[in-house]
This record gives sequence, C-alpha cells and structure tokens, in this order.
Amino acid sequence: MREDRQLLMLTHLSQLLDLVTGIGGFIVPLVIWLTQRDKILGMDAHGKMILNFQISLFIYSIVAIPLILLFGLGIFILIGIAIIAIIFPIINAIKVNNGEIPSYPLTIQILK
Repeated sequence: MREDRQLLMLTHLSQLLDLVTGIGGFIVPLVIWLTQRDKILGMDAHGKMILNFQISLFIYSIVAIPLILLFGLGIFILIGIAIIAIIFPIINAIKVNNGEIPSYPLTIQILK
C-alpha cells in the first residue's frame, strides 16, 4: 500500500459534486473508495467516513422534508444541512492534506 494524501483530499472534495450533479457527491467517492481501498493507505477508513456522511445527510434531508409543514422548521434544517455539506468536505480535505485525521459531525455509522 502507498500513501497518497492528494487522492484522499480529492476524495473528500469530490463530495462537492452534489452541488453540480445532485448525486455525484455520493457516486464518485464510492467509486474511488471501491477501486482504491486496497491500494492507498487509509482509503478504506476515509471512504467509509465519507459514505457514512453522505448517507447521513440524505437521511436528515428526508426527515426535514415533512418538517417543512410544521411551521417551516424543515427549511432551516435543510439550510443547515446544505451549509454542513459544503463546509465539512473542504475542512476535512485540508486536514487530510496536512496529515491530520478528519471528522464529520452528526454522522450515523452505517458502514463500519
């Protein structure tokens, strides 16, 4: 196995494809993780972390939609989810590039 911080960083940043394509932020990290997890040191842990984060955001978005009918509360939750979905991939890509361990808050551990 080899160390490749740049690929790990790009994997974290690839989540931002959701802004352009809608679902690319899940598919691209999934493909990178499946193809590189045995070749790149740390890719397995980072890939699982990213996919858990993406799945968690999806679940939170589904829960927020019915809450829109309840005093518009769901709109604020969706705005918060959008901000988190933009900020944390960038922060964690910087952490990975600096050799630090990234973390995503409020993530449901589905893949272990």
